[in-house]
Amino acid sequence: MSTGTERELGDRIARELYRDPDFVDDPVLADYVQGIWQPLLAAARQRGELTPELDERFAWVLMIGRDRSINAFALPGGYLGVNTGLIAIVGSRDELASVLAHELTHVTQRHISRMLTQQSRQMPLMLAAMLLGGLAMSKSGRSGGDLGSAMMVGGQAMAMQKQLDFSRDMEREADRIGFGVMSQAGFAPQGAAVMFEKLQYASRLNDNGSYPYLRSHPLTSERITEMQARFQFRDGAPAPSVALTPEHAMVAARARVLGRPGVDLLRQWVQAAQASTAPASATTAGTLYAGAMAAKELRDVPAARALVQKLRAQVGTTGEPARLARLLAAEIEMGASNAPAAVALLDVRAKTRGEMLMAGQAAVLTRTHAAEAAPVLRDWVATHPRDATVWRLLAGLYDVEGDTLRAIRAEAEAQVAQLDYVAARDRFRAAQDYVRETTAKGGRIDHIEASIVDVRAREIERLAREQMEEKPM
Repeated sequence: MSTGTERELGDRIARELYRDPDFVDDPVLADYVQGIWQPLLAAARQRGELTPELDERFAWVLMIGRDRSINAFALPGGYLGVNTGLIAIVGSRDELASVLAHELTHVTQRHISRMLTQQSRQMPLMLAAMLLGGLAMSKSGRSGGDLGSAMMVGGQAMAMQKQLDFSRDMEREADRIGFGVMSQAGFAPQGAAVMFEKLQYASRLNDNGSYPYLRSHPLTSERITEMQARFQFRDGAPAPSVALTPEHAMVAARARVLGRPGVDLLRQWVQAAQASTAPASATTAGTLYAGAMAAKELRDVPAARALVQKLRAQVGTTGEPARLARLLAAEIEMGASNAPAAVALLDVRAKTRGEMLMAGQAAVLTRTHAAEAAPVLRDWVATHPRDATVWRLLAGLYDVEGDTLRAIRAEAEAQVAQLDYVAARDRFRAAQDYVRETTAKGGRIDHIEASIVDVRAREIERLAREQMEEKPM
């Protein structure tokens, strides 16, 4: 499979995931995960695992899914996914980095393409076994039928065994190379061994203890041993545990709440936070954050405000934990329809994407500060054109400013970013119609913006036609 074909396949899968209501672009989680993902990409480039060709041709997009299962996955073409359940269970950035490095390696080593190639090579073997079995079964007598069945089953079993062996080899390769990538990126290598232990614990009910050669993945215990051996060989000492930080405890708490755990659990988290008298610690910060956010989800504004103030008093006024607590306080105020209070808590010119998004949302709700927020978001999409969330927020800010043409174009670019070229084409056509109607009435039009719309409309028209001609998956 060529890199172009693999990217096209990944685009088609990603387009469906973008439409899934469980696709989450949460400002806080996305910032945190990207803070791990980008160093891993940089390390893969430095090590030569990520070649210039793949770097240019593949998407390298990390998606978050609202799912309580402990999982991450790699898709063709440089798309990777991580579930909120995984973020909720990991105890450190290093543990999450080990999983992301593993999945990144699946992509950089072209494992998906290699797997499909291997399957295509096994197909003649399976077909030959089935044909020979069919011939044997056509012979008269019971012995011929038994022989034919045995040949068909045996051929399929041999092909499946070769596929399992190939899959296990790729998993081991992803472990080995991923370990090197995460270590070079500056993450504690013992995070990999700790993560495997947690995965083993999480999957214990689904693990029937079957022999390793019947598995597509190596036994988790084997992988734990290999990771511990690598760390000891590297430093000559056993792997120490990685300390829980307040920042990670708060992010993990957020992932648990976003996983839609149900009303009963939300109430338990609120009660646990209200009853907490423990001194300031990472665990306490996570408990208070979960309680405040759970109260917000339950629409209990007084409880949410009280708990977030308790949290802010514990984490102080400086550092990342303080920033996360401040953003949660702003989120609570927006949820309470008190956008002016949220604006006061946010920096409209923030450098982090998460705060930039929240400040933009508050500006739309209050219909103020749009002139300050829009240029910041416009600069962002200039370097991150595939950020659909920012494009949509930018459309809202342009609407507040009364700039209808730019608002429609931003909506179109959001559809492009999520690979829905047919919907994007319709929005670009709407922008062109707006230009014609406004001009006919003698209204004023930004001719530079109108020219950009025309150029983009022609580009997207071609992509939309190709998309409409695609065969169903």
